[in-house]
Amino acid sequence: MGTAQLLLELGAVLFGLGLVGRLASRAGLSPVPLYLLAGLAFGTGGLLPLAAPDGFFEVGSEIGVVLLLLMLGLEYSADELFGQLRRQAPVGVVDVLLNGAPGAVVALVLGWGPLGALAMAGVTAVSSSGIVAKVLTDLGRLGNRETPVVLGVLVLEDLAMAVYLPLLTALLAASGAGPMLVSVAVAASVLVAVLVVARRHGHLLSRLLASDSSETLLLLVLGLALLVAGAAEGVHVSAAVGAFLLGIAISGEVATSARPLLEPLRDLFAAVFFVFFGLTTDPRVLPQALAPVAVLVVAGVATKMATGWLAARRAGIGPGGRIRAGAALVPRGEFSIVIAGLVGSAVDPLFAPTVAAYVLVLAVLGPLAPRVTDPLAHRAAVRARGDDLVADLARRWSTSLARGGRVVPVRRVLAMRRGAGDQVGRTAAQRTAARR
Repeated sequence: MGTAQLLLELGAVLFGLGLVGRLASRAGLSPVPLYLLAGLAFGTGGLLPLAAPDGFFEVGSEIGVVLLLLMLGLEYSADELFGQLRRQAPVGVVDVLLNGAPGAVVALVLGWGPLGALAMAGVTAVSSSGIVAKVLTDLGRLGNRETPVVLGVLVLEDLAMAVYLPLLTALLAASGAGPMLVSVAVAASVLVAVLVVARRHGHLLSRLLASDSSETLLLLVLGLALLVAGAAEGVHVSAAVGAFLLGIAISGEVATSARPLLEPLRDLFAAVFFVFFGLTTDPRVLPQALAPVAVLVVAGVATKMATGWLAARRAGIGPGGRIRAGAALVPRGEFSIVIAGLVGSAVDPLFAPTVAAYVLVLAVLGPLAPRVTDPLAHRAAVRARGDDLVADLARRWSTSLARGGRVVPVRRVLAMRRGAGDQVGRTAAQRTAARR
C-alpha cells in the first residue's frame, strides 16, 4: 500500500469517526455504539468492507486501552482507593456478584466452561463509567443526592477490574493447572506490590515526572505509561492494568496537569480501539448470539436496577433516588469491550460477537433508561412524601390520644393519606412550573 493511499484511507476513517461522534452528540447518545457499528459495517463480512490500515488500528487499539485505563487511574490516589474499599466493600461485593452471575450462568449453559464463565461475568458486571458520566451531566443530575452513590459504585467496579483483569489475563495465558496457579500468584503479587509502592512512594514518581513544560510532561507520562504497559504484558498482568496502576501512583499537581494533556489522545485512540473491535468481529455471526444477548440484556437491566436501589437505600436515599440510581448504572461499554479484546476467540468464536451485541444494546438503552424511569421515580417520590406526611400525622394523633383526645376513624385516616399524596403532587408540580 502506497503512502498516498494509506493517508487517504486513514484520513477518511478518522474524519468519518468525527462525523459519527458529532451525530451521537446531537442525539444525546454515547458514541461508543456508533463506533462499534462503523467497525462492523466496514470490517470483514460488513456492508462495505474496506482495506483499512490494519497495522495502525491494531497498535492504535492497544494504545487506546492503555490511555483509557491510565486516565481512569489518574482520577484516584492510592489512599482514595484503599479508603473506598474500606467504606464501600459490602456494596461492591453485592454489585459484582449480582451483576456477574447472569453472565457466568449463560456462559456455562452455552458450554464455554469455567474460564468463559469468569470472562462473561466480568462483561456483565461492570457499568460504563464514560456513558454514565455523560448521561448524568447531560441530564443535570450531578447535584442529585443519589449521584455520589452512583459514582461510588463505579469506583468500586473500576477497582474490582484492577484485580480481575490481571487474574483473567494470567488464566488465559496459562496452559495447565500448575502454570495457571503460578501466573495467578505472579499477577496478584505484582498487583499488591504496585499498590503498596504507589501508596508509600507515589510522591517520588510524581516528583520525577513533574515539569513546567506541557510538552515535556506529556512525553514523560505517555512514554512511561507505554513502558509500564509493555512490562506488565511481559509478566502476564495486562497492559491495561499496568497503565491503571501507574495512573494511581501519579498524584498531586502532576496528575492534575497531565489529565487535560492526555484527554485528546485518549479520545482519539479510544475511538480507534472500539472501531478495531468492530472490524475484527464478523457481523454475520451476530444473529447466532441474539438469544443469549436477549437474556443477558433483560437480566443486566434488572440487576443494575437492584444494585442502584440497594446502594441508594444503604445511603438513606428515598425510593425516587433509588430508581434513578439503578437506571443510571444500566449501560455497559469500555471494560466489556476490553475483556472481549483480551479473550478474543480463546473461549469460543461466539464470545466476541455476543459481547459486541450486548454492549451495543445496553449502550443505546443506557442513556434512555433514566428518561424512561423518570415518571416512575417521580411517582415513587410523591408516594414516599405522602407516607412521611401520614406517619407524621399518625404520631401527632397518637400524642393527642395519649392526652385524652378523640379517636379519628380509619376511613378518615385513609382519606387524609390520599389528600396528602395529592398535596405533595401539587407542590411538586408547582415547583416544576416555577423552575420552567
